[in-house]
Amino acid sequence: MSSPACTDPVEALPPLRVIIKDHGLGARKSLGQHFLLDLNLTRRIARLAGDLREFSVIEVGPGPGGLTRALLLEGAQKVIAVEKDRRCRQALQSLLEAAAGRLRLIEGDALALDLEALGSPPRLIISNLPYNIGTALLTRWLQQLAADPGSIQRLVLMFQREVAERLVAEPRSKSYGRLAVLTQWLCEPHIALEVPATAFTPPPKVASAVVTLDPRPTPLAPCKLGFLERVTAAAFGKRRKMLRQSLRSLGVPSARLLEVTAIDETARAEELTIEDFCALARALERLEARG
Repeated sequence: MSSPACTDPVEALPPLRVIIKDHGLGARKSLGQHFLLDLNLTRRIARLAGDLREFSVIEVGPGPGGLTRALLLEGAQKVIAVEKDRRCRQALQSLLEAAAGRLRLIEGDALALDLEALGSPPRLIISNLPYNIGTALLTRWLQQLAADPGSIQRLVLMFQREVAERLVAEPRSKSYGRLAVLTQWLCEPHIALEVPATAFTPPPKVASAVVTLDPRPTPLAPCKLGFLERVTAAAFGKRRKMLRQSLRSLGVPSARLLEVTAIDETARAEELTIEDFCALARALERLEARG
């Protein structure tokens, strides 16, 4: 007679609502906190990353541990969770014990932590990002990818729906901007799951979406990140202006920059492709090198 299947200790933990109540975990607006309590939903999010077993799985802002539980139940063997809120760190102690060595909790601000300190590659980053630092964190991870293309295998990130649309936006759309260019230059982003406000505790005022970002083997077009950041900042900083005006802040003759790239000087930033911006970045580098 076969013995019954063993239950994962994580599944035996008290419901998240009990954890929240016991530790007085009212979500803090200052920290951009909105908790996901539906384990069916968080497991769907975890599965978007694929097989978790062979990766260092990084989560920012675990809160009471809803997504963290899902990651462990979906097979993650090494989860590194970064939490700034001391109340949440205390609430995660029972999950730490149940995880039996598969969960590491780091106290601190994710914006101040180097990715190299958060587990060795290959890495997956899977997070319900705090609303107030989501784009800043993504920008940091994109910078990491530009410097070390193999440092991240995949990102599965929750954003406000508006931010998610900016990541996947195409030229000539109102959502197309600097974030779309930098993201799509390095990754293939897709909106994989829409999440209504009612799924959160407390519900935010806006809907959210989960975006999967698969790093490209090589960037979409050659250029250096620093020059691409400068070009996009100038162009989209005055997006209503023609490029011959908006690019003047770069410190080189904008007419010359546009001439060598064969880009129409009367065009506006939202009309350019990512390849166009990369061409401008390369041209800027050459012009500055010549003095």
